[in-house]
Amino acid sequence: MKNIRNIAIIAHVDHGKTTLVDKLLKMSGTFRENEEVNDRVMDSNDIERERGITILAKTTSIDYNGYRINILDTPGHADFGGEVERIMNMVDGVLLIVDAYEGTMPQTRFVLKKALEAHVTPIVVVNKVDKPSARPKEVVDEVLDLFIELGADIDQLEFPVIYASALSGTCSLDPDINTQKETMDPIFDTIINTIPCPKVEEEGGLQFQPALLDYNDFVGRIGIGLVKRGTVKANEMVSCVRLDGSIKQFRIQKMFGFIGLKRIEVKEAHAGDIIAISGLPDISVGETVCTIGKEEALPILRIDEPTLQMTFGVNTSPFVGREGKIVTARKIEERLYKETEKDVSLKVEPYDNESFTVSGRGELHLSILIENMRREGFELQVSKPVVIKKEIDGVMCEPFEDVQIDVPEEYVGAVIEALGNREGIMENMVTQENQVRLYYTMPSRGLIGFMTEFMTMTKGYGILNHTYKEYRKLAGTQVGERKLGVLVSMENGQATAYSLGQLEERGVMFIEPGDQVYEGMIVGEHNHDNDLAVNVVKGKNLTNTRSAGKDHTVVLKRPRKMSLEVCLDYINSDELVEVTPLSFRMRKKVLNTSERKKLDSKKV
Repeated sequence: MKNIRNIAIIAHVDHGKTTLVDKLLKMSGTFRENEEVNDRVMDSNDIERERGITILAKTTSIDYNGYRINILDTPGHADFGGEVERIMNMVDGVLLIVDAYEGTMPQTRFVLKKALEAHVTPIVVVNKVDKPSARPKEVVDEVLDLFIELGADIDQLEFPVIYASALSGTCSLDPDINTQKETMDPIFDTIINTIPCPKVEEEGGLQFQPALLDYNDFVGRIGIGLVKRGTVKANEMVSCVRLDGSIKQFRIQKMFGFIGLKRIEVKEAHAGDIIAISGLPDISVGETVCTIGKEEALPILRIDEPTLQMTFGVNTSPFVGREGKIVTARKIEERLYKETEKDVSLKVEPYDNESFTVSGRGELHLSILIENMRREGFELQVSKPVVIKKEIDGVMCEPFEDVQIDVPEEYVGAVIEALGNREGIMENMVTQENQVRLYYTMPSRGLIGFMTEFMTMTKGYGILNHTYKEYRKLAGTQVGERKLGVLVSMENGQATAYSLGQLEERGVMFIEPGDQVYEGMIVGEHNHDNDLAVNVVKGKNLTNTRSAGKDHTVVLKRPRKMSLEVCLDYINSDELVEVTPLSFRMRKKVLNTSERKKLDSKKV
């Protein structure tokens, strides 16, 4: 046990966390000489690779100079912060990675706060020091300020600093770029010398607490956690102290340890080991697995409550079943409940016979679930995300977020005005050369649908980061609805260049000539704040005096392409996104044009 070190790697999105784990694995000799290894090996999921983000916490271990170093690569995005918090109960130290140019960012603050609250030992790695714009010394000062601000104790403020370039596989203990050497030994040595061995008891009855869940079809639900006390063996009968205090006995069917990237079956594990066990079909995060007759529960782990919810339903558009194989309510329900087996931050409840209310930690959390389902062949329709309101001490409250915006100076006025309209409260403003950094607190509601508007007003130069802060009293006005109306198709058929050309001055189109449309489908954005029913399938009437050959070719503007996140951001509460394996289409909840007009007239 003295030769075990358990650490988590934490960082803001895209600060090089997963790349650094790659290099640690490769330079420790964990892989065979002839073993083929991809870049960003820890991001095993397709979506993680495409987006360059870590979604699921991963466990790996490295053997170095007689020491076993267990590393947990944690998600950097606040939507997956529940995992970060629980991981802190499994480790004794953290590697905080900070970009040598960007410095501390909102998620750096978020993940570091969780680490300091758990009183783990920090090591700071200033990454990307080979960037021409790197400013490592100032970044270390920023990190120190952040530690003080978050209430770090004296021991935590004495953190060692390592300067590295994860991409090049170099590091050193000196900020001077010329001292960088192609080795990761300074990081390994600092981990061994700084991080204490696990605070566990080797003797006594077993105590094991799952902090993460996994699931596979062969063994069912798998609990991943740290053995806090005693020894555990495969096939042993043990008891589980449930969250409600009841006790359930079960046999450990399979037990896994981690070596490199492989999950290997083990027969025995001791205090300080990070393992995965299966055998109890409904094992949950925070329960305690004990020796029979010596049931002592560990403190229950807190699980972050969902802050956002949306409706997932059966696709009811005229195009149902054309592009996806799985379209029934039963299959959608099965898939959603299967996801809750391994994602404790996700809640699913029936809404009606054909749809389900799905609650999660944020837009990214829910959109990744939709993306996974789409790739598996599902067709479904989803509603606009809405925040979950709570009554606290008789006052209606909603979630608020810390927002940090980096924007060129010329766009600051427009951004401040837009955030003011969405109930944002400015906390601070810092100018560096021509860049301005704005710090805001604002309701989560105000951020829904803001990203597209923000990217347009800053011509794509703005960077927005946000992280959940707390529940506060409900903000005043109606925020989060789109200002402009939409162009809605009033016919079924194939869009023609002729009709799209005639509609161009009415707004921005989302479709091209040849695209199939149906009545009630959103085909563009209107220039004004009202919705407009349009005919996009009308062809040109040809007469014998003007033949088709004499026509000028219609030159159309390029349509606006909408990704899943942009669609979810864009729609209003009376609209839905139809999601299939091949397409995203936005549509009105009520497809029939005359019925919709009657409903709209009643609202007024």
